[in-house]
Amino acid sequence: MVTLSVNGKSHRLDVEPDTPLLYVLRDSLGLHGPKFGCGLDQCATCMVLMDGDAVRTCRVPVSRAAGRKIVTLEGLGTADKPHPIQKAFIEERAIQCGYCLNGMIITAKALLDKKRNPSDREIKQALAGSLCRCGVHLRVIRAVKRAAVRMAKEA
Repeated sequence: MVTLSVNGKSHRLDVEPDTPLLYVLRDSLGLHGPKFGCGLDQCATCMVLMDGDAVRTCRVPVSRAAGRKIVTLEGLGTADKPHPIQKAFIEERAIQCGYCLNGMIITAKALLDKKRNPSDREIKQALAGSLCRCGVHLRVIRAVKRAAVRMAKEA
């Protein structure tokens, strides 16, 4: 048995301790923000926030997540009330196929929680691990900057 805190709710699950956290989130909890991409800890589509840090879940055993605060894309906001980062990505049209979207948004949230006004270079560095082939990189940078302004106003 493993107890996880996901999106503010506690879940007691009967899963093997070495099961990848991604599988537990998707298969046991029905959360589909984190996606299966490469399964090799390389593409960042499986990202979640774990105690505020962006973490790739495809290679993290669920036992390592026990007792930690996990936030998925679904835990940031809703369709009716999106998080400022989600809203900025929508407004900037910073998505195309959606493959990288979860990793980009989660990584951007972790970055903005640590640095309120990151430079273009810092944003690019933070997002460098998210594989994206759509060509929306400039829109993503604008979305992160827009979210930074919005989050600063709300703080």
